[in-house]
Amino acid sequence: MNYSVIIAGGKGERFWPLSRLDRPKQFLQLTSNKTMLEETIDRVKPLIPLKNIRIVAGDTMSPIILDSIDGITEKNLITEPFGRNTCLAIGLAAIHLNKEDPHAVMVVLSADHLVNPQEKLLKIFEDGAAIASKEDCLITIGIVPNRPETAYGYIKMGEMFKNENDSVVYRVSAFTEKPKLVVAQEYYYSRKYLWNSGMFIWSARAIIDAIEIYQPEMGKLLKDYAATIGTDKEMKARKELYKKANGISIDYAVLESAKNVLTIKANIVWDDVGSWTALERYKDKDSENNVLIGETAVLGTYETTIYNDSEGIVCCLGVADLVVVRSANITLVAHKTKVGDIKELLTKLGEDEKTGKYL
Repeated sequence: MNYSVIIAGGKGERFWPLSRLDRPKQFLQLTSNKTMLEETIDRVKPLIPLKNIRIVAGDTMSPIILDSIDGITEKNLITEPFGRNTCLAIGLAAIHLNKEDPHAVMVVLSADHLVNPQEKLLKIFEDGAAIASKEDCLITIGIVPNRPETAYGYIKMGEMFKNENDSVVYRVSAFTEKPKLVVAQEYYYSRKYLWNSGMFIWSARAIIDAIEIYQPEMGKLLKDYAATIGTDKEMKARKELYKKANGISIDYAVLESAKNVLTIKANIVWDDVGSWTALERYKDKDSENNVLIGETAVLGTYETTIYNDSEGIVCCLGVADLVVVRSANITLVAHKTKVGDIKELLTKLGEDEKTGKYL
């Protein structure tokens, strides 16, 4: 049976001050009038029923999820005592699903992506799940680049594996890190590389086996934890699991080493909505290429993103290439080239009790 595992544990710090510790990015309405987590759930519901959707999130986020999303119950949640990156989050979900259904196939999504058209992605998921149910393989969805992009990792396509209905599946030749611009341009024009979307399809058994091979210590910890599922020792054992396991991404931990990795070439619009500058890629702009959200007024202002979700108005006069955000009692003004340094700013705020309250 097919299941969807939605990873919703990120902090979304790059969208501060709109994103806060008690309201990370996946709970924001950045791309529509629904939160990004709601959009992700709606994205897979036509293929995977709600009862088969699992959301992996921090335990402090459970009340927000249960209160804000219709139809979601505690059975849909797999909570983490604290973040330990994607390998452990995915391994935890796989261990639970494998115990529930030894034939479970997992469609793994992040809770904070933009995808269009959704119908095309669903077809890719359907084709990928058909392969994963029969083959011992790990499938990653690779996005056909529409520009040279330095903020994403890349997948180099190897030889073609097969056609599954309309989906073209390749063996993965290599994973590459976020490149410099000149390298990203080479990747883009070669047509041999895809963006690494962070969306995956595999059987629960296949990813458990892979973790046991390439991360044996984590694999043993997960196996020990599995014995407690459904008992009164489960939650205590989960905390111990998270204390002992390494925090490492699924890409580094498994996919870059495994020999059975495939990629489905997806010619769709995809964006990980990673920072404030991402808004200019899909929000409407005025005649001066400004993105204006909320009560705003501009004059002689160009290529600037203004986001105001508070009372009052934000005005900009004679500026360019800025990001200006007003949320509650916080105002951020940053040059677009420095938006990637927001995490450093938050670290500085956290060093002082007087400013730490704004995190």
